[in-house]
Amino acid sequence: MWRTKLCQPVRTIFTKTPSPPPRHHYHRYQRPPISLSVSLAKTVTCIRTRDSHSYSSSILNERTFHFDFSSSLVAHCITSASSAEPQVVVDWNDAVSCSEVGDGANGSLEEEEEDPRTNIPVKAYFFSTSVDLRSLVDQNRQNFIPPTSRMTNYVVLKFGTLSNPSGTGASISGSDCCFMVVFQYGSIVLFNVSEPEVDGYLKIVERHASGLLPEMRKDEYEVIEKQTLSTWMQGGLDHIMLQFLNIDGIRIIGSVLGQSIALDYYVRQVDGMVAEFTDINRGMEKTGTFTMESKKLFQLVGKANSNLADVILKLGLFERSDIAWKDAKYAQIWEYLRDEFELTQRFASLDFKLKFVEHNIRFLQEILQNRKSDFLEWLIIILISAEILISLYDLFQRTASTLH
Repeated sequence: MWRTKLCQPVRTIFTKTPSPPPRHHYHRYQRPPISLSVSLAKTVTCIRTRDSHSYSSSILNERTFHFDFSSSLVAHCITSASSAEPQVVVDWNDAVSCSEVGDGANGSLEEEEEDPRTNIPVKAYFFSTSVDLRSLVDQNRQNFIPPTSRMTNYVVLKFGTLSNPSGTGASISGSDCCFMVVFQYGSIVLFNVSEPEVDGYLKIVERHASGLLPEMRKDEYEVIEKQTLSTWMQGGLDHIMLQFLNIDGIRIIGSVLGQSIALDYYVRQVDGMVAEFTDINRGMEKTGTFTMESKKLFQLVGKANSNLADVILKLGLFERSDIAWKDAKYAQIWEYLRDEFELTQRFASLDFKLKFVEHNIRFLQEILQNRKSDFLEWLIIILISAEILISLYDLFQRTASTLH
């Protein structure tokens, strides 16, 4: 019993050989042979099974076959077998099922289908400067996930069904669970929440927020779950790929994204102060003076100091997460995301801008102080002059009275 199996697709190319001799060299009843060359550009592996013994033929590459269509011979594909293996003849007219013919592209697609990936959207928002976490937890007790670390500046709320949410191996892939990480300084990070549902979750926090901003800040990220990933995590453009995402991973990713979106707000605040001082300096360059009131300057001083205090104290920008301390896997995520969002570099830029603002404030304060000193000096001069004039007038009156 003979059977032919093709392991890779065969591409057949027919090309004409050089033109045959002139027609008069053949008999009038004899048809000149038409020579065609067949080039197999792909590798053909022929397998023969007989009496439960299998033999594999050698590789056939770029073999050329010639067919004479004047005869009724059936073309055969004969491989050049090694001396240790018998030659295998493949009948060209034998039928081959599609399942026996492999396709490289389809194979890769099958591998991708066997290795599914779950994309989890992550959205970060910053719309207030403070959130009352205690009242938020009291009204959403059924959705509250107890903390596993000593960090008390955020809470995690779960909406949906997930078995064993606090376990290290629990994953949210394939479930309809939504997670919301709310921070005391005003950031909110949503996991696995679609865009139409965002407003509903934000309104839950808005009832317990204070210092609402006129413009809400927003940032988007993505977490990809791939269980067959060779390493624990792998970074990419605007996404991070993990073997699985659990509550600890949500806490780590949420903390970095919350700090990033809040830091962006404070950086813009400081940028506004820098622009304001730049305009003042340009006006001083043109006119040689400035007209800012001391009250406005003191407001800028308070704003700069409060921004720096909020970044350092509220955001906890330099505090390492307890989860990252306990597990090296989450420490790797924490360090990667901090580098990805450039938190250290952005804070250094913010600190430099604040130093520029502080320098300008000190300079303008000295000018205002000098103005005040000049005013007091002139006031003293005027008072002394008035006293002298009164004394002279009194002396003149006494002199006039004695003369009369």
